[in-house]
Amino acid sequence: MMPRPPDDFSLKETKPHLGGGKITGDKLTSTYDLVEQMQYLYVRVVKARDLPSKDVTGSCDPYAEVRLGNYKGTTRHFEKKSNPEWNQVFAFTRDRIQSTMLEVTVKDKDLMKDDFMGWVLFDLTEVPKRVPPDSPLAPQWYRLEDKKGMKLKGEIMLAVWWGTQADEAFPEAWHSDAATVGGADALANIRSKVYLSPKLWYLRVNVIEAQDLIPSDRTRFPEVYVKAVLGHQALRTRVSMNKSINPMWNEDLMFVAAEPFEEHLILSVEDRIAPNKDEVLGMCAIPLQYVDRRLDHKAINSRWFNLEKHVIVDGEKKKEVKFASRIHMRICLEGGYHVLDESTHYSSDLRPTAKQLWKSSIGVLEVGVLSAHGLSPMKTKDGRATTDAYCVAKYGTKWVRTRTIIDSFTPKWNEQYTWEVFDPCTVITIGVFDNCHLQGGDKGNGARDSRIGKVRIRLSTLETDRVYTHSYPLLVLHPSGVKKMGEIHLAVRFTCSSLLNMMHMYSQPLLPKMHYIHPLTVTQLDSLRHQATQIVSMRLSRAEPPLRKEIVEYMLDVGSHMWSMRRSKANFFRIMGVFGGIIAVGKWFDQICIWKNPITTVLIHILFLILVLYPELILPTIFLYLFLIGVWYYRWRPKNPPHMDTRLSCADNAHPDELDEEFDTFPTSRPPDIIRMRYDRLRSISGRIQTVVGDLATQGERLQSLLSWRDPRATALFVIFCLIAAIVLYVTPFQVVALLTGFYVLRHPRFRHKLPSVPLNFFRRLPARTDCML
Repeated sequence: MMPRPPDDFSLKETKPHLGGGKITGDKLTSTYDLVEQMQYLYVRVVKARDLPSKDVTGSCDPYAEVRLGNYKGTTRHFEKKSNPEWNQVFAFTRDRIQSTMLEVTVKDKDLMKDDFMGWVLFDLTEVPKRVPPDSPLAPQWYRLEDKKGMKLKGEIMLAVWWGTQADEAFPEAWHSDAATVGGADALANIRSKVYLSPKLWYLRVNVIEAQDLIPSDRTRFPEVYVKAVLGHQALRTRVSMNKSINPMWNEDLMFVAAEPFEEHLILSVEDRIAPNKDEVLGMCAIPLQYVDRRLDHKAINSRWFNLEKHVIVDGEKKKEVKFASRIHMRICLEGGYHVLDESTHYSSDLRPTAKQLWKSSIGVLEVGVLSAHGLSPMKTKDGRATTDAYCVAKYGTKWVRTRTIIDSFTPKWNEQYTWEVFDPCTVITIGVFDNCHLQGGDKGNGARDSRIGKVRIRLSTLETDRVYTHSYPLLVLHPSGVKKMGEIHLAVRFTCSSLLNMMHMYSQPLLPKMHYIHPLTVTQLDSLRHQATQIVSMRLSRAEPPLRKEIVEYMLDVGSHMWSMRRSKANFFRIMGVFGGIIAVGKWFDQICIWKNPITTVLIHILFLILVLYPELILPTIFLYLFLIGVWYYRWRPKNPPHMDTRLSCADNAHPDELDEEFDTFPTSRPPDIIRMRYDRLRSISGRIQTVVGDLATQGERLQSLLSWRDPRATALFVIFCLIAAIVLYVTPFQVVALLTGFYVLRHPRFRHKLPSVPLNFFRRLPARTDCML
């Protein structure tokens, strides 16, 4: 048996027939110019009139059936209505048409067998062609005929035309590709859709103090703290240091809030009576609609809020309270921050929340989702493997979802989308998923759409105004290892409206200025990002059709911060790759010092002599050298966008147990013996890291001990050396010192010893604080 060839994980450049071939230079000129044109036969069934009655009741329950070869679509039916209005559009893919005649039949729905009321036939060779921006084709009345061609009572209003996916009717049309899908809910789940993330704000609650609290037990000093709840987010202050009925905190609590503001901010002042036992001293509910909005770092006015024993909900009558406890707070919605809901490495939007602070856009990003091929079977339906694939793309606050192509391992979407670009150092993410909700209604509630893979493209790696057409591998990491699930074919173009503005962006801070003037802690950012992703996934899952939670979390890289042995190795090798250049320079310099190539060493001596005699040439020489390196490397600049690298990710040779640990839940769900083995492995790795960190600390402490007199003889020697060095350097010109030092370092091997040098011996003998360690 032949060995199975390894999967091809590389990026492939393609040459698709975009925009119907309307190409001018490198720029394409039609509306859907980044996708291949797909021809469709459109049938708009508007309404019918004067339909004959078929039932004994003297009425009819009409619906229309549109048939083309083996494909059949039906409108909804109306009960007891002779003048129904449907206004539905049907689209048939030209590639799959197997008939030359289109049949539009009107039928009367019945319990036993639906009655034929008449039909209209169209010869496909006579159907007109419409190309946007032409106006929509006006529907016409057609008289119904029987199967012998005789005129019958009743008319139907129709429009039939040839068009492409650029037609306005395309998104809402019934597609022949989805002929096996039944039900309005299921049809909604397979159509293309555009979603917008909710507008997110950081809510800052500065809890200052409280007054006149009334604890139940007045004989003890109260231990008071404030608990704040917003939706599913709950935070609390520390216990006040001054244990009295007028406690003080002056502590900030940060939340994520989304427009429209649906939840109130609920604050409760609580007294810790005993461990795990707290008494509520007062509460208040604050609607976010009336909270001040801050755009900069200027302080806003604080306010006093009355505390009640029970929260007053909207619509209830508030009791008159003559004397109440109060809490002093400063609450504001922060518009000057960008609410991070994505991984910071793959951010697609860096603008502040407040629209007043947005800068003008610098360009437009256009993406054509063409097709996929070689997709893996994702489920079994009627005893055979199948895949119902759709794409989701996310950039900024705009999410797009393509239509679902039913039962195909080589789906063709050919849909084009556009985004405004405000920063070139951002990333667009495109994911491919398998639709597991084709039944509609409640039948698919337990199912989760399966991930097929995703692609990330950083805009700063793209040349402007160039169309990139590539086939990207869809790679997914499974517990069994990395697997190629297929390839997705994309066309991408980044158009820059102002080159000057884009170049200026490279001098600006990456995040809005509030992140630097009043920075949030790393712990706060992690917690707030988690809350933001939960809010976004919850809001988008409530859309119709929903963009489900598992899709949003996969696109936003939720869980990427969790421990992974594979990622730790990959990051270690990345660091080694960064230091690889410095190590290579060190090895090259070492070869110069040992005179491995005498000619090169002599040239370095001459260059060193020139730079010491003319020090003003040092910086110009360095920058000129960097300029020449950059110009030289321009010939080998990357021509393709970067893509996911299995070798860099250490995914191609990861140990199965390491992958199993990466896919483990949090908290863990593995057996105790496996957890013990992993814990011991982690202890072993941590021990090595601990040793390296200790060695680094030892070297630093030895430097500190030079002047600390911890070793009086060593410090005395160093102080005397410093005095002598100061006198010698004062009377000797600097250039002479530099020349002597350089020539000493570059001396010939016959003047070298294999033993360590005197300064190194002296440094290694210095004391460190390791003696004080337990």
